[in-house]
Amino acid sequence: MNDLRDEPVEVAVTESDLVYEGRVWDVRSDTFVYGDDEIVRQYVDHPGAAAIVAIDDQQRVLLIQQYRHPIRHRDWEIPAGLLDVAGEPPIEAARRELAEEADLDADLIEPLLSVFTTPGGNDEVVHIFLARVLRPSGATFAREAEEADIRVEWVPLDDAVDAVMTGRMRNGILVAGVLAAAERLRRD
Repeated sequence: MNDLRDEPVEVAVTESDLVYEGRVWDVRSDTFVYGDDEIVRQYVDHPGAAAIVAIDDQQRVLLIQQYRHPIRHRDWEIPAGLLDVAGEPPIEAARRELAEEADLDADLIEPLLSVFTTPGGNDEVVHIFLARVLRPSGATFAREAEEADIRVEWVPLDDAVDAVMTGRMRNGILVAGVLAAAERLRRD
């Protein structure tokens, strides 16, 4: 089944209301027709994000750890951020996040995969890129709020895969990115 893929569907949205306007994302309530039914669903209206799996020449992956209030954890992540700069392509947002969160640039960045994070609850798409041939960015970014005490670690890719597979790291974007990067490198 080489043609197995998600399929976009156009539905008639008969009403769309802004329920809550947030600083980063909004909550909407849509009424739409699907088949013979009129359905109402609320969801987070999200701008999307870009993330980057940075792997050095020693097959180590760059991981960051920071506090995330909704889950009350300092979870391990890959550099990522919102698509909140008008007109900025996802690959450039990924470059920006790599520089802002890890003070790194990459000479080689390629698309790895895109994921719907929670398709039953929001419309967020995260575009994940693979970065190699890394070098210091030459600038150190000021970090504040949850990023003020960000921890940056270089972890052997196999150790990161093991941590994912044993449930010690559960951030969905990290899980997708690390496993996809390991598979990409295996295939190369």
